[in-house]
Amino acid sequence: MEHKRKLKIINDLGIHARSAARIVELAGRHTSRLYLKKDGHEEVEGDSILSILTLNCPKGTELGARAVGEDSLALLNELVKLFEDRFGEDR
Repeated sequence: MEHKRKLKIINDLGIHARSAARIVELAGRHTSRLYLKKDGHEEVEGDSILSILTLNCPKGTELGARAVGEDSLALLNELVKLFEDRFGEDR
């Protein structure tokens, strides 16, 4: 099973090491595979902090997220919540 979502980065710091680690940690709790894509870049695996950081995503960036596997919908729903919650950051 495969599901896709569009995500917008709304936290002031964008995707940095700590927020990338939160994405990787979330992906690791699921059996599905997570992939992220920014326009003009190749798709990267969502279980690698370094791969996520190569996307260079400041505030306002839009990402495509794709999850493949049995719990792909749950994974993407939790990912959307993580982005909406600004990765637990104040701003």
